[in-house]
Amino acid sequence: MTRRVLITGGASGLGLALAKAFHGRGDKVLIGDLSETRPDSVPDGTAYLRLDVRSQQDWDAALAHVRETWGGLDVLVNNAGVATGGRIDVESISDWERVIDINLLGVVRGCQTFTPLFKEQRSGHIVNTASLAGLVHGPGMSSYNAAKAGVVALSETLGFELAPWKIHVSAICPAFFRTNLHESLQGKDVAMEETAVKLITRASMTAEEVAEVVLKGIDKHKRIILTDRMGHQAYWTKRLVRPAYNAVATKAGARLARKSRDV
Repeated sequence: MTRRVLITGGASGLGLALAKAFHGRGDKVLIGDLSETRPDSVPDGTAYLRLDVRSQQDWDAALAHVRETWGGLDVLVNNAGVATGGRIDVESISDWERVIDINLLGVVRGCQTFTPLFKEQRSGHIVNTASLAGLVHGPGMSSYNAAKAGVVALSETLGFELAPWKIHVSAICPAFFRTNLHESLQGKDVAMEETAVKLITRASMTAEEVAEVVLKGIDKHKRIILTDRMGHQAYWTKRLVRPAYNAVATKAGARLARKSRDV
């Protein structure tokens, strides 16, 4: 069955990999991203529109486009987000407001906008890109962790709330993977940025490999989609062996402090 799929932040990174994966399966794909014109990265055979997830007007336009063009939607992937990091005394309130507005409220706006359509259809699947950081909260990333934890909580809540309409909800929780995400890192904490770049460049999986795991998770209607061994290990260590998780996280915090020369 051909699915109709809308992906935000679909012109690069994991969003682009997901767009290519869905399209490769024969699904109809609409990519929403910030560029006013269609980026060269967008694959042939997919549709494109400008969608700033902070703008309710853009969301309303996306809904109107989907209704007019396809008559409905099967999968909404709320993927757009920004990579940021910093210790609590380095990031400003405006930094926090920005990451929450994009990474959390951007997802909320998408869910609010398309839920009435999914209820009309009595079907649909909402897929929200969170992060392993939404489940396992390492030091030096408080605003990002909080936003992504909010996405996980929202997804779990909506999974129960929308089940009577046969609407599925999944949260994608990948660990670090090889992508160009580090090129757009936004933050004022140099020590944290250096650590993030190192983890991204050393990651074992590519965005394309993560996308394939995600699609399999969507097919199985998984509520939480963990994408690699590191993610599974970290998640279950925190849940089942909390002292070991605390020890690892404490050591990570000490390394970050030494690198920033605060102590």
